[in-house]
Amino acid sequence: MVSTKPPSGMRDYLPEAVYKRRYVIEVIERVFQRYGFHPLETPAMEHLSTLLGKYGEEGDQLIFRILHRGERLTRALAKVHPEVADLAELGLRYDLTVPLARVVAQYGHALPRIFKRYQIQPVWRADRPAKGRFREFYQCDVDIVGTSSLLAEVEVLNAVSEVLGELGFQRFTIALNHRVLLRSMLEAAGVAAEQEEAALVAIDKLDKIGPAGVEAELRARGLSAAVATRLLAMIGGEAGTDNTERLKVLRDLLPAAPAQAALADLERLLVLTADAPAGPHLRLTPALARGLSYYTGPIFEILCEELRSSLGGGGRYDNLIGMFSGKQVPAVGFSLGLERLLLLMEAEQMFPPLRLTAQVMVCALPDTPLAPVIALATRLRRAGIRADLYPEQSRIGRQLAAADAQGIPYALIVGPDELAHQAYTLKHLRSGEQQTLDEAGLIAVLQQA
Repeated sequence: MVSTKPPSGMRDYLPEAVYKRRYVIEVIERVFQRYGFHPLETPAMEHLSTLLGKYGEEGDQLIFRILHRGERLTRALAKVHPEVADLAELGLRYDLTVPLARVVAQYGHALPRIFKRYQIQPVWRADRPAKGRFREFYQCDVDIVGTSSLLAEVEVLNAVSEVLGELGFQRFTIALNHRVLLRSMLEAAGVAAEQEEAALVAIDKLDKIGPAGVEAELRARGLSAAVATRLLAMIGGEAGTDNTERLKVLRDLLPAAPAQAALADLERLLVLTADAPAGPHLRLTPALARGLSYYTGPIFEILCEELRSSLGGGGRYDNLIGMFSGKQVPAVGFSLGLERLLLLMEAEQMFPPLRLTAQVMVCALPDTPLAPVIALATRLRRAGIRADLYPEQSRIGRQLAAADAQGIPYALIVGPDELAHQAYTLKHLRSGEQQTLDEAGLIAVLQQA
């Protein structure tokens, strides 16, 4: 027998789940549009040349590659030792940032010099499924392209914070760091240049595997015990201090000019957001690494007390678009993980009452002419009423039971006599109360309800 389950790490969404997803997406879009961001959509597939080399060593391994088809695949498989490049040249979208960079490089002449965009689409990763982690999931990205001003960081941080606030989140933290500061810490700890990327990948797992796990991974990646110890002391030794104290400690530890400039940027971000939506949630976090290799400046990640995982993150990536366009285009962005938002909102019962059903089920009795019943249902819908028309002229008990099972509050009973007198029976299913109303009264009651 063929399995009816979806592939591992992917899910079907039944109506109630879809309503909840759409509610969250509508809130996200409303806030992003309020901040002046415009929508963008890109294809599910990208050239592997577009995707590879942008996400670091581990990220590249998680890209779903799409096999050639037909004769081209047959020829590739006929080789004695076919390589990956022989089998595929396309991959499923891994995130929404690299496609944005490609779009800006392709259409930059037609876009505003400073382009503010949001994008809400699925992405795919060949990852191991776990709670809150899927192979197919939606990202909700907001980016500003074309300026190196820190006001761009302020805008995306505030927009995301306002989204979370409108969804009902209060106890969340936005961890804040700087890629230049990270490199300065690596250098001060004695990490060789060729080991930087490996060290960043390990550091990025601190919240998942703890200091001992990170130290073990650093050692496994070739760093000496002394270097690993110094690095861990630097990134995790000030967990109990506030932002001002942490800035002071890091200024004393890292006197080099690049580190001092990065710290100045972080301090200015904290000042500019002090009285804005993001301000109360920002926390300087030296251990934050963000494994994606394209970040160049401030980086950030949302952490929530109720979910021991990230709700999203982002940062500045001033060199990524230049990989496609041949010229440097500064950019900064933030990505929210829709699936994890939904998971947490469900667990914490954060959804408001949603209109999941029709307001009224139109029930045609046996031997009732159907054309006038359909016309009545049409007039109700044109009046803004969500009206479901039961598709069978079965006994009234079956129709009322179907309406009740779907949570539809009212049943409109229409038979030959009702049509003849244009007076209709409206039954409230929970209370059992019935009213006889003309069409104007019927519309008025349902609109008020």
